[in-house]
Amino acid sequence: MTAAAESSGHPPERPGVSSGPAAADEPVLAVRALWKVFGPHPARVLDDPVLCALDRRELMRRRGNTIAVRDVSFEVAPGEVFVVMGLSGSGKSTLVRCLTRLVEPTAGELTFEGEDLLTASRQHLRELRRHKFSMVFQHFGLLPHRRVIDNVGYGLEVRGTPRADRLRRAAEVVELVGLGGYEHAFPEELSGGMKQRVGLARALAGEPDVLFFDEPFSALDPLIRREMQDEVARLHRELGTTMVFVTHDLSEALRLGDRILIMRNGEVAQVGTGDELVGAPADDYVRDFVRDVPRGDVLTLRWLARPPRPDEPLDGPLRGPRRRVLVPDRRGVRPAAAAGPTSAG
Repeated sequence: MTAAAESSGHPPERPGVSSGPAAADEPVLAVRALWKVFGPHPARVLDDPVLCALDRRELMRRRGNTIAVRDVSFEVAPGEVFVVMGLSGSGKSTLVRCLTRLVEPTAGELTFEGEDLLTASRQHLRELRRHKFSMVFQHFGLLPHRRVIDNVGYGLEVRGTPRADRLRRAAEVVELVGLGGYEHAFPEELSGGMKQRVGLARALAGEPDVLFFDEPFSALDPLIRREMQDEVARLHRELGTTMVFVTHDLSEALRLGDRILIMRNGEVAQVGTGDELVGAPADDYVRDFVRDVPRGDVLTLRWLARPPRPDEPLDGPLRGPRRRVLVPDRRGVRPAAAAGPTSAG
């Protein structure tokens, strides 16, 4: 990870956001030097610096292994919306699955509310997934033979919640996500956006400490996708739940994220706020990523007025001398009334 990328690895202070179960100065999630290697004998790959240095194609050719997550470190603060983004194959979905051990990391450290997740037993992991984590996937995964209210309450049913209590909670969350009146509809009677709202309601029903989203809106039409982004932003304002959101869409990341982690080939290219990524990209890859973002839509006055960084150029654009512009009129050619300075470039 570059120095610029490391500079924003810790979450900024978030005044006015409830800290939830974690202490105010303690991250909800802390990831340190996390690796995930697919293929035979993954530990041997990590033990060999030469193999670790190979690119993906060459490592696959030599050993049949793929390094999907490479030495990733970051923290997520209570109440933060932390976005992981990158192109297809960058390792973002594998990373978010490692955070709940749906995919087992090969090496590294992973703590949740101060607890070491990598040493947790299978039974304890099940309890964490039932009570502390919820995940919203790209594919809705709704049970076609169950009505909306029963799909929303399914996680509570698995948890062992009495029927009356889970139906009451499911009805509350259905109303919260804007599906009031559709409690008894079947999934086949719903649009794509409505199905995703059911998936979101199901994730919220258990009142988790952390919500994980794995590209949940990428299969939706643009208008519905924007509507669902608004819904997530509204729910975060109202509930303050910590969220880890995976996407390949930069505009979605900038719209939702307090901070954004950009991945490339399994590595962290940069972690930072939207204005840090757009105003001070760590390398050419990030610079190319944010090239088409209108800077005026992202950069804040606080960012523009901050003290300069040691590596930041301060010369700015050169200004050329005033030049005379000749304007023809009925009396001949005369100098223009105002000919301001022009850029030398």
